[in-house]
Amino acid sequence: MVVGVLTLDLFFPHARSLKDKRRVLHGFKDRLRRHNVAVAEIEHQDLWQRARLGIVAVHGHQSVVEDILGRVLADARGLEEAEVSGQEVRYA
Repeated sequence: MVVGVLTLDLFFPHARSLKDKRRVLHGFKDRLRRHNVAVAEIEHQDLWQRARLGIVAVHGHQSVVEDILGRVLADARGLEEAEVSGQEVRYA
């Protein structure tokens, strides 16, 4: 069993409140359901222009986990209202 953890730092340049940030994050989390991953906001919950997300995928083969996390990262880079300001991938 392979566990892949993708840590994403997101920046919301147009957010003017926590409500703006939460709206974008909620939509992004909904889109991630199709990848069958677990996602949580792990830092910066009280900052309205930043978020750090932890995204986890589990599978029997590392290549499948890499593919899933790659698609998640591509979705994040495609966000119109947020920018990926950092990323890290770890496997266990």
